[in-house]
Amino acid sequence: MSERFDSERLRGVMRVITWADAPPTVRAQIMGRGLGTIFGSELRDAIGVIIDDVRRNGDDAVCRALRDFDRIVIAPDRLRVNEAEFAAAQRLVSDDLRRAIRDMIEHIRRFNNEVMARKGKDWSFESEPGLFVGEKVTPIASAGLFCPSGKASYPSVLAQIGTPAVVAGVKAPVVITPPIPGSSNGEVDAATLVVAHELGLYDVFRVNGPAGVAAVAFGTETIPRVVKVVGPGSPAVTCAQIEVQRYGCATMMLLGPTESLVIADETADPVRLAADLLNEAEHGTDSTCVLVTTSHALVVATQQELATQIAALPAARRTAAASALGTNGGCILVDSIDEAAGVANEFAPEHLQIATADPDATLTLLHNAGEVLLGQHTTFSAANFMIGCPASLPTSGFAAVASGITAEAFLKRTAVAKADEAAMRRMAASIISLADHEGFPAHANAVKVRLD
Repeated sequence: MSERFDSERLRGVMRVITWADAPPTVRAQIMGRGLGTIFGSELRDAIGVIIDDVRRNGDDAVCRALRDFDRIVIAPDRLRVNEAEFAAAQRLVSDDLRRAIRDMIEHIRRFNNEVMARKGKDWSFESEPGLFVGEKVTPIASAGLFCPSGKASYPSVLAQIGTPAVVAGVKAPVVITPPIPGSSNGEVDAATLVVAHELGLYDVFRVNGPAGVAAVAFGTETIPRVVKVVGPGSPAVTCAQIEVQRYGCATMMLLGPTESLVIADETADPVRLAADLLNEAEHGTDSTCVLVTTSHALVVATQQELATQIAALPAARRTAAASALGTNGGCILVDSIDEAAGVANEFAPEHLQIATADPDATLTLLHNAGEVLLGQHTTFSAANFMIGCPASLPTSGFAAVASGITAEAFLKRTAVAKADEAAMRRMAASIISLADHEGFPAHANAVKVRLD
């Protein structure tokens, strides 16, 4: 690296790490971000108690969790959001916000309509004369859509996971969302209910997060059982989604605390860069935000901008950002964009922005990310709210093996095959040879009886 490392000049909101010199423990901490908490025995044991209570006691356990964890006391007959609450939500939401919600849903719908056009159709081809193989594509029967609440309300999350479910044709989507913290009667966020109304989702239930996940996994007297539950949340909610898989309810791996990574070179604008880093950093103290750059000068300028911009945030958001950029994440100094791409691929971030002189060229080096945003005009907030690409994305390194929530997440594929007699006879010798090798005489006989 041509520029001399000066720790004092680089000091600021972000901790700064020179990747070539970073000890294995530091690298592991950056890459691990929160997995130990989600999969830790203490959290698993605590969530296991809640899940077992809901499995055994249904609505009573769901109401108990609301009382114990959310300090909201309601009877089972108030778990479902009623028509009067949907009507009240329409009055509480401003016209500007309603227009924004419709704009957001329309962009997400367009993206997912395209997904369905490309990936949501049956297909087949003739593999050899007389042998046709393909897939029949159908929506899953039901889905639980978890929309978080607590640190803030997140109507955009319901749009991001609910729109794909509707476009995919899921017949029985169920929305579960915690009530507004401190609400006198367990009220649900009005904007979230407006999104639900716009999507035609009326099975909405006020629940504690982990207990709600368990409720849709098992079904209760009031809350329907679903075959798959999705939605981002706290480590406790994420842990609950993982645990209910043991009982046959599928989920997405892994929608945990938010994270972002930016690859930048000396051409990046530090004002915009600081703003984009704070975009995801303000989510919570469990968030992780990383800048990977080749430029010392950019780090200095960005630290200065971060100090200015973070001071303008509310206290809770300042605390969250300081943790996301200082304790959990930070700045990684590398020698080249190739090395930056290597760090990014190992990190496999939920959100990745490229702020280099040639973003398209940098993109060719990247393989593992939930989303990639090219250039500094493509902001994280635009992707969060409006672009239409999936914004509920795998975290904690699972972007190396999984994708974000689109209509495809709510589809299942059934293999379909048809062989005529000639094709069966052509394959017969190979089938019999393999069956004999694996010790399955009935497999072989199922072919032999057709050869007589």
